[in-house]
Amino acid sequence: MAISPQNFPRKRRPSAGSFISPTLSDRRLVQSLLLVSQEISSLMPLQFLLKRNSVSIIRKSNLLAFLFEELLRNPVSCFAPTAVLCFEEMYIVLQRMKALIEDCSNGSRTWLLTQHESVSIGFHELTVDLSTLLDIIPVKGLDLVEDIEELVLLIRKQCSETAAYVDLTEDCLRRNFLKMLDEIKREIVPDHGKLAEIFKKLGLQDSTSCSDEIKSLEEEFQNQTDDKAKSEITALIGLVRYAKCVLFGASTPKSHGRRQKSMTDTIIPADFRCPITIDLMRDPVVVATGQTYDRKSITRWIESGHSTCPKTGQTLAHTNLIQNRALRNLIILWCREQEIPFQTTEVNDKVKASAQNKTFFGATKMTVSFLINKLTDSESVEATNRVVHELRVLAKTDSESRACIAEAGAIPLLVRFLGSDHPHLQVNAVTTLLNLSILEANKTRIMEIDGALNGVIEVLRSGATWEAKGNAAATIFSLAGVQSYRKRLGKKTRVVKGLLDLAKAGPPSSRRDALVAILSLASERDTVARLIEGGVVEMVIEIMAGSPGEAEEAVAVLEVVVRRGGSVAIAAAYHAIKKLSVVLRSGSDRARESAAATLVNICRKGGTETVAELAAMPGIERVIWELMGTGTERCRRKAASLLRMLRRWAAGLDENVTTTTAHSTVVTTPSRPLLLS
Repeated sequence: MAISPQNFPRKRRPSAGSFISPTLSDRRLVQSLLLVSQEISSLMPLQFLLKRNSVSIIRKSNLLAFLFEELLRNPVSCFAPTAVLCFEEMYIVLQRMKALIEDCSNGSRTWLLTQHESVSIGFHELTVDLSTLLDIIPVKGLDLVEDIEELVLLIRKQCSETAAYVDLTEDCLRRNFLKMLDEIKREIVPDHGKLAEIFKKLGLQDSTSCSDEIKSLEEEFQNQTDDKAKSEITALIGLVRYAKCVLFGASTPKSHGRRQKSMTDTIIPADFRCPITIDLMRDPVVVATGQTYDRKSITRWIESGHSTCPKTGQTLAHTNLIQNRALRNLIILWCREQEIPFQTTEVNDKVKASAQNKTFFGATKMTVSFLINKLTDSESVEATNRVVHELRVLAKTDSESRACIAEAGAIPLLVRFLGSDHPHLQVNAVTTLLNLSILEANKTRIMEIDGALNGVIEVLRSGATWEAKGNAAATIFSLAGVQSYRKRLGKKTRVVKGLLDLAKAGPPSSRRDALVAILSLASERDTVARLIEGGVVEMVIEIMAGSPGEAEEAVAVLEVVVRRGGSVAIAAAYHAIKKLSVVLRSGSDRARESAAATLVNICRKGGTETVAELAAMPGIERVIWELMGTGTERCRRKAASLLRMLRRWAAGLDENVTTTTAHSTVVTTPSRPLLLS
């Protein structure tokens, strides 16, 4: 499959020692030099900064290409050792030139502006290296025609600059930009005219280009290892966000925008799941047996005293963990394609850097203040929708922004738009509250501010779109992360009914949001009774026949309900045994694990009638044997328990067991077919 390079995480600028010369024959080496010089010649000069520096490098590479073409036309196939050594070093210099131009062209413009002087010096150092090689190369021994010899002398002369060229206009722009950052750090609102002038010279002249610039800065942040550089980049992100709002206004939201996906919105490829947790791997590592696990999971496994590979059972020759970089890059690429956030250590570093950066914090406060004022003064629904959408995007970025938005009094304003007749405004309002609720302090604000929780519940029950209802369900799930709020939400009949109705009738993405919220609320025993009364068991039985992603969540809900719901839940779940056996055969690893655990609870608490029902499923024992060999650790334990129950039942060791149903208590002694091994 052909993959566009820009889909991969952008790499940091290679260091001088990152390149090595190829081990090739003399002629092949010259061919490689010709190729790289032509690649540099085909590059576009930098447009907004360092244009003269890049043009100079491109022009010299174009001239060098004539030299290499002449050498290839020359019948001499072997050069003097000095010439070969110069060619090898020249190959490295040219590769560095190409990398520098590409990095400056594809990277952040504001970051490049702040690094203007050091990058100018970098261009000069490469020119000096090329000049040195051209000085020592034995031109007379290369048997060149006179025109090419003169060309080499011309290139030497062009490379003889004694100092780095620094454009004075660009350097002045840099100083003004740094001064503006310092003003924001001291909580001085920058002059909008000067800010617009700087951004115009950088080619950042609309909301889209500013959004792209923020993405470039975030990539640059991930590629940096120096804390000081990370702090500076964080400040730039804050400034660009501010400029995007005050210079170009709130961006027009996409008409069919959907909030960022979560793990419940899609099926994770099996190779990307950790065999221990069955969750998406964030930091895949390879153990001694060659198996790959998520670092956190396998570290916990080893520290708990295990000395074997969880998947193969082999003894680990050593406990060293080697990062699987290739798989990690594939996971990042997949997450970007699926629009799923990929939380990494770099993201945590960014949170820390933003919390400690006064410039970033100041810019964020100014941005929020500007948007809140716009929201208060907006005269049309469309203008209001654009501002709320901008708050929605900002609330998704980091905890500092979430705190600033809430502290500025945005939540009561957003509550007003939850009942809006404008569907997009309603979606943006409830999604902004969802993003804000990620911060623990904001959960309290939403639960306590008058009308906020009721507004979310009303959107859940009667929202204008499925997206609005799904995001309201996701907000309920987020709020339920606090135990006291989880109990409070579970006592509200409107919440339980709204979630069940959405899970029954909604489209797949909204249905998963509802299932995840139900799963969270079901951890409270009092709520389970309300869920059973509302038909949760019948609902999940129906969903289990759907897509694998939905089946996972449905079986997980059933597992919790059966475990906490008592005899009523067991009786209701009796009709799920057949569907659960199907999941055992063909479900995902996580679904099979939940199905096995659910069947253990049903058979253990439901008596011989439920065991008989399971035993009647064709080939069930063979399926259980398979789970004992290939399932997760927990799945293998549950499968072993199921097999023991079936064997005892088949041997008649569970005679006269009391079986509880929804209507009566009876003593059963069913006939037992022989189970085949």
